[in-house]
Amino acid sequence: MRQPLVVGNWKMNGSLAKTGDLLHTLSVGINDKIACEVGVCVPFVYLNVAKFAVSDDSLLTIGAQTVSEYDAGAYTGEVSARMLADFGCSWVLVGHSERRTIFNEKNKELVKKTLAAQKNGLTPIYCVGETEADYKSGETFSVIAEQINALLNCDEVDLTQLVLAYEPVWAIGTGLTASPEEAQKVHVFIRDLVKVKNVEAAVKVRILYGGSVKPDNALALFGQEDIDGGLIGGASLDAKAFISICQKA
Repeated sequence: MRQPLVVGNWKMNGSLAKTGDLLHTLSVGINDKIACEVGVCVPFVYLNVAKFAVSDDSLLTIGAQTVSEYDAGAYTGEVSARMLADFGCSWVLVGHSERRTIFNEKNKELVKKTLAAQKNGLTPIYCVGETEADYKSGETFSVIAEQINALLNCDEVDLTQLVLAYEPVWAIGTGLTASPEEAQKVHVFIRDLVKVKNVEAAVKVRILYGGSVKPDNALALFGQEDIDGGLIGGASLDAKAFISICQKA
């Protein structure tokens, strides 16, 4: 049975003081009564705060929101997977829709980022999702297939050392959410794609849903057979809401 996973994505939010306070509150609230695994992906500049705000015995784990595909060198402004590992990161988001659309990151580049993360002991959370235009034109599954197959076609990728996340772009930060039934159909489709490559990995891989997940819709979403938790945006900045979502997972 797959252990549920909930990961918060703070995006470009927070301050030095708020980061410490929020992480301390979450670290206390995420206890052994919560049966899911929990992570929080914070901005790069607050990773050091996170490292010390979360105690070694806490069930809360820390991640980053992107990573360089390069190991080291003359890449001004980039942050390598090795550097993230130095700060105790467990997770790193790869291919979030905002990275794909705003920063024009392509599948080939994202596969390299996935490999860099795995090489350094991080678990990449590889994100896929369709835009509103794709959704309205009925291209959801073809878009998802292209994004997932880029990963599956690389034999170097370890399918046992990653998490997948489905985030319909039209539902991110809009208040709109795919219905549990809609989300489940896409999650099944993703798992079936993985199954073609590796049946055992398809059974074990966790596929998260993201897109305006809140305490009042989390239970219905997480109750679907192939939805293994959530990638949470805005609600992860509210300790009470985020803990409630974790409880439901």
